[in-house]
Amino acid sequence: MSLSKLPVNSPPAAKKVEHVMEMFGDLRIDHHYWLRDDSRSDSDVISHLQQENAYTNSFMSGTKEFEEQLFAEIKGRIKEEDISAPRRKGPYYYYTRTLEGKEYVQHCRRFILNNEVPPSVHDVMGTGPNDPPEHVILDENVKAQGNEYYSIDAFEVSPNHKLVAYAEDTKGDEVYTVYVMDVETGDLVEKPLTGTTSSVQWAGNDFLVYGTIDEVHRSDKVWLHKLGTDQSSDSCLYHEKDDKFCLGLAASESEKYIFIVSDSQCTRSVLYIDVSNPEGGAKVFAPCVHGVDITVSHRGNHFFIQRRTDELFNSELLACPVDNICATTVLIPHRESTKIWHVQLFADHLAVYERENGLPKITTYQLPAIDEPVTSLAGGQTVDFIDPVYCVDSEESEFSSSILRFSYSSLRTPLSVYEYDMNTGICVLKKIETVLGGFDSSNFITERKWATASDGTQIPISIVYRKDLVKLDGSHPLLLYGYGSYEMSIDPTFKASMLSLLDRGFSYAIAHIRGGGEMGRQWYENGKFLKKKNTFTDFITCAEFLIEQRYCSKENLCIEGRSAGGLLIGSVLNMRPDLFKAAIAGVPFLDVLTTMLDPSIHLTTEEWEEWGDPSEEEFYFYMKSYSPVDNVKPQNYPNILVTTGLHDPRVLYSEPAKFVAKLRSMKTDDNVVLLKCDLCAGHSSKSGRFEKLQEDAFKYTFLLKVLNMIPDLGSAQN
Repeated sequence: MSLSKLPVNSPPAAKKVEHVMEMFGDLRIDHHYWLRDDSRSDSDVISHLQQENAYTNSFMSGTKEFEEQLFAEIKGRIKEEDISAPRRKGPYYYYTRTLEGKEYVQHCRRFILNNEVPPSVHDVMGTGPNDPPEHVILDENVKAQGNEYYSIDAFEVSPNHKLVAYAEDTKGDEVYTVYVMDVETGDLVEKPLTGTTSSVQWAGNDFLVYGTIDEVHRSDKVWLHKLGTDQSSDSCLYHEKDDKFCLGLAASESEKYIFIVSDSQCTRSVLYIDVSNPEGGAKVFAPCVHGVDITVSHRGNHFFIQRRTDELFNSELLACPVDNICATTVLIPHRESTKIWHVQLFADHLAVYERENGLPKITTYQLPAIDEPVTSLAGGQTVDFIDPVYCVDSEESEFSSSILRFSYSSLRTPLSVYEYDMNTGICVLKKIETVLGGFDSSNFITERKWATASDGTQIPISIVYRKDLVKLDGSHPLLLYGYGSYEMSIDPTFKASMLSLLDRGFSYAIAHIRGGGEMGRQWYENGKFLKKKNTFTDFITCAEFLIEQRYCSKENLCIEGRSAGGLLIGSVLNMRPDLFKAAIAGVPFLDVLTTMLDPSIHLTTEEWEEWGDPSEEEFYFYMKSYSPVDNVKPQNYPNILVTTGLHDPRVLYSEPAKFVAKLRSMKTDDNVVLLKCDLCAGHSSKSGRFEKLQEDAFKYTFLLKVLNMIPDLGSAQN
């Protein structure tokens, strides 16, 4: 039985109410503008979303049993009771623990029994008769009771290890409440701080520095809070009035300074707070200059500065005395082929995270004595990695140590935490994510390929598939993922749930398209503003390459993207719907022009430096030419699943709802278009670890269903 004839309920038809928008002599009519409701309580809107969910459930009902089996399979690979690699801080090891059947983590610590012995997972498990007892500081499973959504996005222990400040979100709207708790007793020591961001830092043991948001959800203020006082008496350390900028916080590795970071898409400036005197206020490190981006770290008598400008687009590294910020010395000059993306300081060492030819690398340097001038870097040793494509991320390390901690994974290598001795060059695996069910990384092949765009640009693609795949003859399905915005690098990381597709003959690929940061700053610049369409044509080029190289065919090529990656999916569906069998767009940014014309919407003004300001005619018409909602037309489209969250503060639920409604009213095929709206979540979707796996099972079931790869699909339908 063909999918177009399956006996499912008809999709809901959204009512049409004409809404006219005119600018630069251009008339746009939006029949579904009414779906936007800032209060998210309009009965017609909620009713429509519920109808969409009911239709989605109806369409997928015949494969519900398979979906549950798939979920059990995915869940069965997870070691449910486990702990993270312990992190040494002061006299304790800190770590998180997961429990069998529980959605959330416990935050734990254990007193260090022997300073001479390096930590291991076995030590922290407390299995020995003389091991110090484990102390559960906070159990998120208990805190989450009664909430459909629960997330802790900051968990900061005070310098004296007596208190912890944590930021809690119970709706998914990214509006947080900060609680301060006694570590030993679990009692709250004061009233919570409300309406905050997830950024909170300790300034000594008696003060907290935290951020708040304005009416459009922009992080615009940073405050100093003295413990034991009411939030109303907190002092504002900095108010960012330019609505293209938002604020964040970072603590120096030395724990001597807190940095207030004010950044837009092309500019970043920094203020600093002396932790020993937080009431002295925040001082400007350097004046804000358009196009200049700086990140500051601290060690001894020096600040270290990572600086990017239009000319020095891949950043340089400088140092300056704390008492003479203007006296800078170049430690690592700018290089066109290598991008500095992170710097990590230690008492005696420096670790520099870079990207070269699309791959991350780490180089470490020995520093002079902490009280001596820093005028140059000598030598430098590079950490070696084995996979052809992989991901490396920094981990919090102990400042006084010579041990650098980092995480590593690839498309076939589970997340691994390593400790690298910067004196000896010895690298030790501290923990690797356990994958149950007979997983063997040697059964999988990872590759790096390059597709050639029409302008000659080489676009990297990361690919993984099973070694025993019969042959690459185009007959196997492939899922192609893409993002391509905000200079974000979508590195090839391991995802255990993906094994359920790979084991069923899928290949999985990531297109590292322009607009991302994989190939350096210019890679990003060439995929934004009036060059944004490069992002979409690059993705199409990658899809065509994979078809030409016989990894798949048009009949079994599936695509996926989230958020700005959802914009990618919406755009390429309008441009080349014939290339794809199925598409998944998660919390997608689809109504680009209308949203960017409305400064009352969260993120709009901040993102004019990413997409352009459509109040300028050139940007208006360019954005209109690719905005997915504005370019739906009468043509055949593939099978499409769109997901959203009612409380999403980043991409309004109305954007995917409008896109789906317009698609259904205009497309000329019988393929399915589904909208799945989570009425209790936001941009990050479900918060529980098993709930997220359930979403993977749903998505994969959708793909397998439209590809007719579920056994007895026809007989399983109602």
